[in-house]
Amino acid sequence: MADDGAPRVERDGDVVRITMTRAARRNALSREHLTQLLAAVTEAGESDAAGIVLAAEGPVFSAGHDFADVAGAALPEVRSLLRLCTELMQTVQDVPQVVMARVHALATAAGCQLVASCDLAVAAESAGFAAPGGKGGWFCHTPMVAIARNVGRKRAMELALTGDVIDAATALDWGLVNRVVPDADLDTAVDELMGRATRGSRASKAWGKQTMYAQLDRPERDAYTTAIEVMAAASQLPGAREGMASFLEKRRPVWPD
Repeated sequence: MADDGAPRVERDGDVVRITMTRAARRNALSREHLTQLLAAVTEAGESDAAGIVLAAEGPVFSAGHDFADVAGAALPEVRSLLRLCTELMQTVQDVPQVVMARVHALATAAGCQLVASCDLAVAAESAGFAAPGGKGGWFCHTPMVAIARNVGRKRAMELALTGDVIDAATALDWGLVNRVVPDADLDTAVDELMGRATRGSRASKAWGKQTMYAQLDRPERDAYTTAIEVMAAASQLPGAREGMASFLEKRRPVWPD
C-alpha cells in the first residue's frame, strides 16, 4: 500500500526536524515509511547538525506497524520488516546527535517504541502511550525491548499485558518521557530542552551518548570497564581540554567543535 507522503525534513539552525506526514494512515510504520525514516535519520546523522527532532502531524503520533504489511505475509517477510524497524531504532541511538521525540498525540506499539528509542522525549498533555498487542493477537515483542528499558520490569509488564493506554502524566512518572507540557507549549519545551542538551563540545557529547548506550545494559563491573577507557581517552579531545582550561582559568569556554 502506497504511503500518503515521505517525512518532511527541515533544517532549523543546528537542528534537523523530521516530521511524519501520513496523518490519514495514523503515521503507521509501513515498510516504505520505515525505509524513508531510516534514510532521513541516517542523512541527518551524517550532517553537522547538533540535534534531531522526530515529530508527526495528524491525530496520532504513530500507530506502529501497518498491518497491511503483515496480514498474510510469510515468516521471512515479517522477519525482514521487524529487522528494518529495529535498524531504525538502533540508528536513532547510533547517530552522534541528540535525538528528541516531539509527541503531540497517541503513540502505540512501534510508535511508542520509537519514542522510547529516542534519547529524550517531550510530550503534550494530550499524548498517550500504549503497547496494545497484549490485548490483541500479536504481542508487542520488539516494541517492549525499548519500552522496558525506559520504564522498568513491573511497569513494562503492565503495559505489555494489558495493552492499555497510559496518559502523558503517567508516562512521565514511569520514565518514558522527560517532560509533559500543555499542548500549546510543546514546541517551546522541545526547543528549550534541545538547546540545553546540545550545548558544549559536540564531539564529547557524541562519544558520551554512544558510550551511555554501550554501558547501560551491562553488569556494573563491565560498564565501569567500558566507561573508564572511554572517559580516559575522551580527556584528550580538544573540547575536554578547553572545558577544563576554561574552568581553571575562570572564563567562558570557546568550543572547538
